[in-house]
Amino acid sequence: MPNFDHLTVTVDGRELWVEDGGPPSGFPVVAEHGTPGSGRLFRGLLHAAGQNGLRLIGYDRPGYGGSTAQPGRVVADCAGDVTAIADKLGLGRLALWGVSGGGPFTLAAAALLPDRAAAACVFASVGPYGVPGLDYFEGMGEDDRAEVRLFFEDRTRAREKFRADAAAWIKESGTVEALLERFGDLAETDPAHSRELAEDLVAGWHEGIRNGDQGWWDDWVCHLSPWGFELSAIRVPVQLWHGMADTFVPPAHGRWLADHIPGVDAHFPEADGHGVEANHCFEACEWLKRQV
Repeated sequence: MPNFDHLTVTVDGRELWVEDGGPPSGFPVVAEHGTPGSGRLFRGLLHAAGQNGLRLIGYDRPGYGGSTAQPGRVVADCAGDVTAIADKLGLGRLALWGVSGGGPFTLAAAALLPDRAAAACVFASVGPYGVPGLDYFEGMGEDDRAEVRLFFEDRTRAREKFRADAAAWIKESGTVEALLERFGDLAETDPAHSRELAEDLVAGWHEGIRNGDQGWWDDWVCHLSPWGFELSAIRVPVQLWHGMADTFVPPAHGRWLADHIPGVDAHFPEADGHGVEANHCFEACEWLKRQV
């Protein structure tokens, strides 16, 4: 990975680990990582951003990597963290970027920071739980459905199971070769299934949970709890991407979000799966450049 500037930002007595991908002259874009993940910036996205004069800034959400945990946080709380990072770096207006489990946090910052946010891009984002018009389980496997049911029936047991499942998952799937094997026949056929992306994903997973799974669990709690803001409050341009072949976050989530984000520029490519960001990051960066 390239060398970046790293800094620690203190907010409400907590520390946030931040990675500044530069260049300083680029228009700043604060990126929310997936769940699990970390603020490590991926090479493909860095290249696309650099080609469009954008300065990528990633950070570990609370409980991930080098950032202090914040049990009980809600999605909307990220707006304070983004503000603290921007203040530390001396930024004025900025753009926002989020993928998968990071999507709701990007949308929160877009809604809650109208004087700072210029535009936002979200990819394969999770939708809110328990809202009218969204069947949260549509397209999910039975194991995922059971996990969500347990979360609401017995939070203590759900936490114990989550800890065990997370440890098993990272052991079995947290290698580059295991991920390429999971890609199957699609391995190394496009950016979404490339070895480079597999390397960056695995590195981000391991960095994010190096001190435990608290951030991962807290993200999950955030997703399944009220988000703490209204999508209707978003007044900045938003571009949304969701692959219709996504088997991790069902396309119904993206469809619902597109129906509720004012003026959204939504894209639902038929052939893309959960790696839709990798396949379309250059197009999205070009769009961001036009907005800012």
